[in-house]
Parts: sequence; structure tokens; C-alpha cells
Amino acid sequence: MRRGELYRVRKPGGDPKRSRVFVVVSRQVLLDSSFSTVVCAPVYSAAQGLTTQVSVGMAEGLKHESAVFCDNLVSVPRSELTDYVGSLSPQHMALLDQALRIALEVG
Repeated sequence: MRRGELYRVRKPGGDPKRSRVFVVVSRQVLLDSSFSTVVCAPVYSAAQGLTTQVSVGMAEGLKHESAVFCDNLVSVPRSELTDYVGSLSPQHMALLDQALRIALEVG
């Protein structure tokens, strides 16, 4: 599992949809450990154009244009991240990092 990978999670807790795609945002050292949960950002099909949202689409393995919502970070059990969808390009990773900095108000 790598930072920036997208996974479809079936029946995510508290989500009305049958499944939702999430982007892994945990630092790689955590992902390489045996820690049981992973910090992820959900992907939604509708965006509001906020600086904390990153546009993604077919190039990342999705069926249509969507957005990563960095204001809605969640902890997902590693065991639920089994349906690999795709991964972010280096350019999208830079945009994700910037959106996370804005969402968390860190330098």
C-alpha cells in the first residue's frame, strides 16, 4: 500500500452509498508498519471548487470526474482497503499535499 493510492471501500461506516473511493494520505512509514488503520480522504463526484479539494478522474482509475475532499479525513481499517482503483500522479500528489496543508492549517 502506498500513499496516494485510491481504493473502493464497500459500505463505509456512516456513508449512505454502497461504496466510496478513498485516497490513502497516511505517511509512508505508517503504511509500511503493522498499524491497523490508515488515514484516508474520501472522493466525491461533486465538488465545490474549494482549495481543500483536488480534482481527479479517469486518469486515476475513476469512471468520471470527481474530487478528493481533504476536509473530511477519516481513519479506515487497513483490511477494508482491498479494491484497488488507481493512484495519483506526482502532479496530483503535489496538489493533494497542498490541499492537506490548507485543510489542516500547517505550513
